[in-house]
Amino acid sequence: MRRLVQRFHRQGARLIRLGATVALTAAATGLAATPSATATPAAITASVAVDAGHTLARIPSTGVGTNVAVYDGNMNHPAVPGLLRDAGVGAVRYPGGSYADGYHWQTHTVEGGYVAPGTDFDTFMGTVRATGAQPIITANYGSGTPDEAAGWVRYANVTKNYGVKYWEIGNEVYGNGEYGATWETDHHSSHSATTYATNLLQYASAMKAVDPTIKIGAVLTTPGAWPDGITGPGDSADWNHTVLSIAGSKIDFVVVHHYPIGNSQADLLTKPQTEIPGMAATLRSLINQYAGTNAPNVGIAVTEANANAYKDTSPNGLFAPDEYLTWMENGAFTLDWWDLHNGTDCSKVTTVEGASDYDDGGMLSSGASCEPPLNTPFPPYHGIRMITRLGAPGDALVQAQSSTALVSAHAVRRAGGDVDVMLINKDPANDAQVTLAYSGFTPASATPQVYSYLKNATSIGAAVKGSSGRQTVPAYSIVVVQLHPAR
Repeated sequence: MRRLVQRFHRQGARLIRLGATVALTAAATGLAATPSATATPAAITASVAVDAGHTLARIPSTGVGTNVAVYDGNMNHPAVPGLLRDAGVGAVRYPGGSYADGYHWQTHTVEGGYVAPGTDFDTFMGTVRATGAQPIITANYGSGTPDEAAGWVRYANVTKNYGVKYWEIGNEVYGNGEYGATWETDHHSSHSATTYATNLLQYASAMKAVDPTIKIGAVLTTPGAWPDGITGPGDSADWNHTVLSIAGSKIDFVVVHHYPIGNSQADLLTKPQTEIPGMAATLRSLINQYAGTNAPNVGIAVTEANANAYKDTSPNGLFAPDEYLTWMENGAFTLDWWDLHNGTDCSKVTTVEGASDYDDGGMLSSGASCEPPLNTPFPPYHGIRMITRLGAPGDALVQAQSSTALVSAHAVRRAGGDVDVMLINKDPANDAQVTLAYSGFTPASATPQVYSYLKNATSIGAAVKGSSGRQTVPAYSIVVVQLHPAR
């Protein structure tokens, strides 16, 4: 669960970095401006180069994930497993953000918080199993103990044989007051990074004594975002260097969260390309520096992500698949959307293309009186679902480069030799005429199958259209072009 103070600090940190992207943002904002009544929309042009022989990563089975929270009484609704399966969700994180650092699994209670009926661990696991997903569990660091966490592992993997693999220790622990902000529960006498890392080793030891096959994750600050780079009282270095210098050789993955600050809808849509590669490179450098011979085995998990605004709108429907795929291309094994249902926010926002929508941040409607019926998919859900048209777990994410920031491109080489390409047009007013060129792959001459998620649509369309070398991508839309190799 995110707090307002958390958002304030993240915004302050990212405003410092806006100068680095102002030129791109200004260009994108200008091109994406709503045209005047007398303007005639003109197609933009883009060229996309796909190198099918240049593998960036494999789509992980846990790559597409979401969060659920124990205050959400609809998290285990009968419709949820089918909706998650259709969106290709392979990971579900529990028990919910900052709630995790006050959550006691045996009693199913949260210190100072509300727990909805029917959200206990066993019921959650029923939903996860029906979805065919892998759970990601956040152990209670703030008010819990290593023994309590080890007991949860024992119950989950020995008593119930659930096979829960991924366990992160605490949520955003650096929000415990060490740097001035106090959104995260932490009852330890010291809130330093040194204390967290030292206690993390105790958690890992106790939990792996029960099940040595589990994976333990360490909470890091997101590179470039507050409080990254700040040295707190009692530490000789910032959070990330301190935690990894102590625990780097004993962990299995690192955990960060990504909530890009977009000062406009056009600016938000630049963030996957302008922020993620640098963040991922910094994390990998830190892992290589401190994890020793285990470094190649240490993964990157983005266990919370969403926009900071425009959350249930068309812009976020375009942002979501771009965010997922760019993190996967840069080595993350999961990205978990915040949130499945995210409470109720009845304030409306108006998007640049003129649509008005709510801004609560859920993947699905919570069913509030001001929202569509319960479990109605919001735009991010449809955008995420488009990833299933692009590829499946095990397929290779290959290099795709676009000539303009207004059109994002991602490509996949399927196990059977097909190549699929996703094109995201970030211009709300103008279609994009995209030419495609390929290396390491020769497409068949037949007209390809194309899936489309159009501006303000409530479903994904399909048609046979265009060619392997040329596609029209409508304004503010996503298309996936599926190509067979020439025989």
